[in-house]
Amino acid sequence: MNFIFADNYLDETKVKMSPMREGAGLGLAELGALHADVIVVGADTLESCRAHHFTEKFPDRTIQVGVAEQNLIGVCAGLAYEGKVPFGITYAPFLIGRAWEPIRTTIAYPSNHVILLASHAGIATGTDGPTHQMTEDIALTACLPGFTVLAPCDHEQARLAVKAAYDLKGPVYIRCAREATPVFTTPETPFVVGKVQILREGTDATVIGHGYMTYRLLQIAEELKELSIEVINVHTIKPLDIETIVASAKKTGKVFVAEDHNIVGGLGSIIASALAEHVPVPVKSHGVYDIFTESGSAKDLWGKYGLDTEGTKKALLDFLQK
Repeated sequence: MNFIFADNYLDETKVKMSPMREGAGLGLAELGALHADVIVVGADTLESCRAHHFTEKFPDRTIQVGVAEQNLIGVCAGLAYEGKVPFGITYAPFLIGRAWEPIRTTIAYPSNHVILLASHAGIATGTDGPTHQMTEDIALTACLPGFTVLAPCDHEQARLAVKAAYDLKGPVYIRCAREATPVFTTPETPFVVGKVQILREGTDATVIGHGYMTYRLLQIAEELKELSIEVINVHTIKPLDIETIVASAKKTGKVFVAEDHNIVGGLGSIIASALAEHVPVPVKSHGVYDIFTESGSAKDLWGKYGLDTEGTKKALLDFLQK
């Protein structure tokens, strides 16, 4: 394995904590310094999304459309037609939910190279409540033809994902969360769009995550040393590296997917569909169980809905004991 972990990565008292949105913002500023065709289009949330790292350096390449997300998409499409590389940035429920039809018609259909960079995805958004807790965005973007869907696992991977997106073709969606989570990768950790990362090899079960849930799965695999658990980070949800996932499923015979997303239409659904075709094995999707969640702190919500380490471990053990 060529995965590079940060020092003391499994010790939450020592590991660095930082939001994915912060890493994405820093990566955007680095990208802007390298490429003059990068334009940022925002909807009055650029500082909260940490895009201020770019906008303070390149104000002449920053466009604020106000709270008008459908207009944001139209501006991004127009910039792409003119040869620019626009980053449309705001909270996930407004960027993807409110503007889905313009995304479909003006970005996906003509295959415009527009990068949609969302913050505040998942229930980790917390106290802002269910209107801001976007747990449907993967389903809404992955279903669009030609879309690349990226879900980095931490601050450093978000920084790399933003920079990698520039060199891709067609539309791209990058999913980031608001809450500070462990930074367990490093700037030197390899990141290749379209290739999953096997973080830990095993033979008893394959556990798969994206975003901050990947860290939870690493913690669980370490705690359950009596089991041989293979941990896979899927930072590219589309196109999915089905070859590596199928090989792991053939080896272990059981697949468990954990995600801060609705289990309907999320990564678990995508993987279950692919495995049904290639290697039918038992698959368990653990995430938001097709409900709207409540308002509360991220920690309290993770606990209530079983997306903390203990809740996820219980779901995994229940699945393995069947």
